[in-house]
Amino acid sequence: MQFLDLRKVLIAVLSLMMPMLSTGVAAQESIEWFTLGSDYAHTRYSPAAEITADNFEDLEVAWEWDGASFGAASGRSTPSYIDGMLYTVAGYNRHVVAIDPKTGETQWSFRLPDTPRQEYSMRADYGKGVGFGYIDGKGVVYIVTPGFFLVALDAKTGLPLDDWGTPVPVDGFPDTGVVDLLKDLGHPYDPYEGIPLETGYITSSSPPIVVNDTIVVGNSAEQGYHQARIENVPGDILAYDKNTGEFKWKFNVIPQPGEYGHETWENDAWQWTGDISSWAPLSADPENNLVFVPTNPPTIDYYGGFRPGDNLFGTSLIALDSRTGERAWHFQFVKHDVWNFDTPTAPILLDVEVDGRQIPAVAQATKQSWLYAFNRLTGEPIWPIEDRPVPASEVPGEILSPTQPHPTKPAAYDIQGISEDDLIDFTPELREMALEALEDYVMGGLFNPPIHDGNSAGKYAAMNCPGGSGGANINGPPVADPTSGVVFVNSHSSCFALRVIPGEESDVFFPNSTGTTTAQFANGVPGATARPPRMANGLPYLKPPYSRITAIDLNTGEHKWMIPTGETPDRYKRAFEEAGVPESEYGNTGTGALIPMVATANMLIYSDAASDGTPMLWAIDKDSGEIIGEIEAPARSGYGMSSWQHDGHQYVILQTGSTLTAMALPAAMEEESGGH
Repeated sequence: MQFLDLRKVLIAVLSLMMPMLSTGVAAQESIEWFTLGSDYAHTRYSPAAEITADNFEDLEVAWEWDGASFGAASGRSTPSYIDGMLYTVAGYNRHVVAIDPKTGETQWSFRLPDTPRQEYSMRADYGKGVGFGYIDGKGVVYIVTPGFFLVALDAKTGLPLDDWGTPVPVDGFPDTGVVDLLKDLGHPYDPYEGIPLETGYITSSSPPIVVNDTIVVGNSAEQGYHQARIENVPGDILAYDKNTGEFKWKFNVIPQPGEYGHETWENDAWQWTGDISSWAPLSADPENNLVFVPTNPPTIDYYGGFRPGDNLFGTSLIALDSRTGERAWHFQFVKHDVWNFDTPTAPILLDVEVDGRQIPAVAQATKQSWLYAFNRLTGEPIWPIEDRPVPASEVPGEILSPTQPHPTKPAAYDIQGISEDDLIDFTPELREMALEALEDYVMGGLFNPPIHDGNSAGKYAAMNCPGGSGGANINGPPVADPTSGVVFVNSHSSCFALRVIPGEESDVFFPNSTGTTTAQFANGVPGATARPPRMANGLPYLKPPYSRITAIDLNTGEHKWMIPTGETPDRYKRAFEEAGVPESEYGNTGTGALIPMVATANMLIYSDAASDGTPMLWAIDKDSGEIIGEIEAPARSGYGMSSWQHDGHQYVILQTGSTLTAMALPAAMEEESGGH
């Protein structure tokens, strides 16, 4: 039991010690899921081993927790299982909820009173989970609200922590247990109303992370495709003392004069440009006092002519000293990002052996369909990453970087760019149909620039493959097995179509706009992307598979296997049949959906749909990718999946929209009904 005690203090050690834990895991009463990603390494791995290939199909619904009364909708919160209790957040007001892990009954709930600051947040229901720590041996739940308050609650009672934080001058707020994060960002604000929209906007979509004695807080901004004005506030990273709530440090994501990277902001854009938020979850290496921060691009997707330069630390991975906030190292995945290639998932920490060298690694899955791999202590790429030439933009005022980083290993796990060779070609008629669908679009590589009305090609939009929805993306976070060094990446072949129009025309699409000055150009449609092409028969214009899991061995940099996810939808089967293409030719196309996964000692589990739309759970052999079990699931699930062990029994949690569904073997329910 010594290991379990250590796990509370230094969760990152779990990943390093996992090979030693295979014996006796099944006999443990409790196996925790400490962060939304299981551990600080964010592997989404559990050593729980009660569920095997032999009994997988015996899984049943143990209980269902309904979050409708809390306003839950998206299902984007993975509960933590700690000290025999489940903790999660739910709804647009981000209720914090404690749930009995055996019965699914709510034990307590808490939320701050409403303020105008959280009346609008495009990620209010995307809390993703909670942070957790201990003060003098007492469990504390930490969350960040949509209104950008840090809250500390007693894990046993759900009450705001005594003698913690600073009183907030808002009626109805508790006198203790809260920190107003806006006061440490350095911008004028009102405690009740927040930052004026003319200055900018900031919220939160992921929980804080507690690294030893420090709480590190990320943030989120309005989606860049809903912006047409150039001013905003930067998503600076904040840190607080976990014991007192006192402010410790701030890291400037847009470097100020004299700071590293300041020269990458030309035209004095550092003074007024914003975003570069860390809306994806953070990971940490507590043993080395490091926290890993993935970031998104600067203000305005698809156009950056007003912010020339590479724009550090946009679309990057930043390693910070959790004690001081000093930069240990960074890597910028996309320079001067105008493709909405924000880093969408938490970094994963693993220890691997490469060519006989033991390497403490960090791997980052991206929308670009690359898994970038680094030595997490030094930032040195495990395999070379080469700067290669990319196309220039013809949009007036836009100056793109002439080169972009290209990893040499591992190989891409999904589509990168689009050409005629990528189009469906089972029959000449299908190929012609695909070409016709793309007639008004500019095809090109991964860094195909957005285009404007009046472009030289006379086209409507530029194809961006993968687009802002991935590759890998928020709804299908990767998982890893720290005992083998293998990362399992879920991705889908999805393209955006990028079109920009004059900023004044674009601005009318977006309510609640930040800033005052419209950009020369901005997104040309009200939604995330211009009208994507469609084929007349309803089939995707790309070759299948349309969604997949790729197993990548970080010891070698090689792909172990790839499988489509789910089954070919019936509507695709009918279209292929009408086109005269037998199933033996197109095989399993995959559903095209991003899917939740969890890795356990015995298998990889994921959820997707059968051909007729029936939600399913599949068990996969981690070494071969072969299906070793399948059952019908009670509902479609999304974003994340988790597994932990309570009272000696393993549970799998599905995030089924407004509900949580716990799956377990019959023995878990038998003991409950027997009064265990």
